[in-house]
Amino acid sequence: MNSPRIIIAGGGAAGFFASISAAELNPRAQVLLLEKTPHLLSKVRISGGGRCNVTHACFDPRELSTRYPRGGRALIGPLTRFGPTETVNWFQSRGVKLKTESDGRMFPTTDSSQTIIDCLTQASQKAKVRILTEHGVQSLQRSPEGGFTLRLTSGSTMESDRFLWAAGGCRPESHPCTALGHTLSPPVPSLFTFHIDQPWLNELAGLSLDSVEVSVPKTDLRESGPLLITHSGLSGPAILRLSAWGARPLHSLNYNFPLLINWLPHSSPDEILREIQDRRETIGAQMVLKSKGANLPSRLWEKLALLAGITPEDRWSKLSRESANRLVQVLTATKLQITGKSMNKEEFVTCGGIPLKEIETKTMQSRVVPNLYFAGEALDIDGITGGYNFQSAWTTGWIAGQSMVAT
Repeated sequence: MNSPRIIIAGGGAAGFFASISAAELNPRAQVLLLEKTPHLLSKVRISGGGRCNVTHACFDPRELSTRYPRGGRALIGPLTRFGPTETVNWFQSRGVKLKTESDGRMFPTTDSSQTIIDCLTQASQKAKVRILTEHGVQSLQRSPEGGFTLRLTSGSTMESDRFLWAAGGCRPESHPCTALGHTLSPPVPSLFTFHIDQPWLNELAGLSLDSVEVSVPKTDLRESGPLLITHSGLSGPAILRLSAWGARPLHSLNYNFPLLINWLPHSSPDEILREIQDRRETIGAQMVLKSKGANLPSRLWEKLALLAGITPEDRWSKLSRESANRLVQVLTATKLQITGKSMNKEEFVTCGGIPLKEIETKTMQSRVVPNLYFAGEALDIDGITGGYNFQSAWTTGWIAGQSMVAT
């Protein structure tokens, strides 16, 4: 094999994986990894509450591809080559065992992201990858030989034969690759929680439910799953998935929109009305607020009943048909106004990046500029919560690394 000069911009999961993949396949290659900040693998460190959700136990590429709001179809081929099975084997061959939790998320058995950081760091050192922090790429120019001249934020320049952009978060006007003819889908937040200014809801902070349905009126956005009530609004898998699928529409609404919550998605309105009638007949003397009429936490039941106009003195036997209908409406379609968003803990995922139509996904090489590659957050690919974003980083990083030294 020849000894190409390879520079990779982006010291995250995809950048590390690409640099290791290239250096291990071709030990003669000169592989340099640049990170513009002082910190490497920062998202790995905070992922999964500090445990690092490495991947998801979904081993069919087509099924796995459905977990990506953007880029899923284009990922089917790459996931066939390097998917969760290969990810598990890669880490296990380097001494890191993963475990699968009940929801399919996979973590290191140590429950520590430091295990993954140490593994990647040691693998890069063993493969003789050179790493420089606080070295950002300011501009990129084609060299006469077909490679690239990089101007760094420090003012210095570097030359490379092949270049991989594996960083995210750039705007079109500041992205080094737009000057070479690439376009960029502007990044907007994904996987975020909802702000709601409703005292009755905020008083329930910390309450979680196993299954609700959330939807945004006048859109196709609808998700089901666990929900967490927070001090500032709503979080949990159902909300995070809704935010992922609705990243661009919700951004266009400036994160100010109505949200409907069906607290009892497994019961129809007619079934709930029949249950209310049954309670009229069997426990008619009991107070409605103190004898919950649905499979809900008592505190939530009381708040929803009050929201429906039921008073603390109302008994089941005296509950009017009008009151019963209002209660059903609140239980199946509570309307809340979203007034903003927050990141999911410290994690931050964006949708946007280099459009996949400009990439050859078999190699991750640009269709516009030869010897230019993309991986990870640089691409317009993003997944829902559950390890899918890291999997796309491992997949695209591995393929890019292999391709850069195979050509």
